Amino acid sequence: MAREIVLDTETTGFEPSMGHRMVEIACLEIDDFVPTGRSFHTYIDPCRDMPPDAERVHGLSAAFLKGKPRFEHPEVVDAFLDFVGDAPLIAHNAGFDRNFINHELSVIDRAPLHEVRWVDTLALARVRFPGMHNSLDALCKRFKISLSEREKHGALVDAKLLAAVYLELRGGRERRLELTTAAMVTAVAAATRNAYGVRPRPLEPRSTEEERQIHASFIRDVVKSEELWKKHGL
Repeated sequence: MAREIVLDTETTGFEPSMGHRMVEIACLEIDDFVPTGRSFHTYIDPCRDMPPDAERVHGLSAAFLKGKPRFEHPEVVDAFLDFVGDAPLIAHNAGFDRNFINHELSVIDRAPLHEVRWVDTLALARVRFPGMHNSLDALCKRFKISLSEREKHGALVDAKLLAAVYLELRGGRERRLELTTAAMVTAVAAATRNAYGVRPRPLEPRSTEEERQIHASFIRDVVKSEELWKKHGL
């Protein structure tokens, strides 16, 4: 089974080298393309103002974020790194999220999450749908994934949507059928393993004692031998 982490972030802007910071991060664990239910999510105090354009996108104000843990706090950086472990990281326009996470890590002298670990769903979508609009919203609509949960961009909601998009990009319905078939085979095999054995309560005989005596007499007096049954493996 392949463990992967679907990841999304929200920030104060587009470029960490210009002083922009990360304000939210969400991660969902998937195993062999199936969500496990495990997740990591936190808001982060950027220790700066929130530009109006950024707030309009994700709805996170400086007042809301004030007092939240900073990235360098163990409940953020250590918990995040422990959760992702050495798994591949799935993100849409992965370079954006990677730049912000690695910038935050560099500020506190932590090792970066190297590019080789990242899978960019935007790049996957451009290969599959060349020349088309491949934003997360566009892909959700193309794959008929509901956007009803999403009022604004939020890291946790977007990570859930991205996990569904990633499944479609990796095979979609065919992949789900493959997983369902594999699950059915496993269930049948388990049922077969448990289908035989000593019954805890033996079945009652279907024939009476009198019927068994009549049958024994027939074999002895009419057939005269049990060889007939042996010929047929009985």
